[in-house]
Amino acid sequence: MLRAIQFLGYSSGVVSSTLHRWKPHGRGGKLSLMSISTKSASTLTSGRVAVSLLLSDGSTVRGGCFGAFRTSATRSESNSDCSSSPSPATAFQSLAHINFCQWCGGPTKQAIPDGDERMRDVCQLCGKVAYQNPKMIVGCLVEHDGKVLLCKRNIPPSYGLWTLPAGYMEIGESAAEGAIRETSEETGADVELVSPFAQLDIPLIGQSYIIFRARMKKVHFSPGPESLDCQLFALDDIPFDSLAFSSMLVTLNMYIEDIKTGKPKFHYGIINKRPGTRPDDIHAYTLDHHMQS
Repeated sequence: MLRAIQFLGYSSGVVSSTLHRWKPHGRGGKLSLMSISTKSASTLTSGRVAVSLLLSDGSTVRGGCFGAFRTSATRSESNSDCSSSPSPATAFQSLAHINFCQWCGGPTKQAIPDGDERMRDVCQLCGKVAYQNPKMIVGCLVEHDGKVLLCKRNIPPSYGLWTLPAGYMEIGESAAEGAIRETSEETGADVELVSPFAQLDIPLIGQSYIIFRARMKKVHFSPGPESLDCQLFALDDIPFDSLAFSSMLVTLNMYIEDIKTGKPKFHYGIINKRPGTRPDDIHAYTLDHHMQS
């Protein structure tokens, strides 16, 4: 089951391909996509907003958000903290400082390694770098007789809210194996995968989701230890006001649109969460770079 993420990652880069329009369930409004600059605040020109972050060791990292280009899509919440521009941006977040080396136990310091461009935790004894990388979450959208299987969370964050069965992929398993395992652990359902359905990246919190369409081998399900309940919901009865995460809202909206058109697709998108929002602030995001095939 998806638990609270401990490290918040940096995100940067410019999306250059055309964005598809997307309207999250029950929300609307236009947005313009922006990108992130890793330049220091002193290099920023008029109209760009500097972001200063205090790390756990007391040092400061600076970044900036600026308007790179504009394209049409829709949004579900107000602009991010980079509010001097009419467009929201993915904002930098500070990484938790790793105090001791995982290899030799020596103390670390914040430094930019040779050939790198980001501040890292570097061991002062052996010189090894402690890289912090995004986490992979895998899960299933289980279909049965025009309904989808959801489970109600029995753990924080978003305790008591509904989600697709999903969780962190383990070392030694494939994304497909992890999705089947998580579904079994959270709903007791034995499933077989039908097809990949969506990959959704959330740069702000360093997560990447892979969701598969699946069906039960035998129609049986019951809540596991991390679930309070699990139910099959008709599409019109999905509890959109009680979903656990933005990723679940986006995935289910994509699925409903596909069902309406009668043609399941594979989706990719970037969920840019508004900085400072809680996991259960599920409408505080924009869906950017939405592609489907």
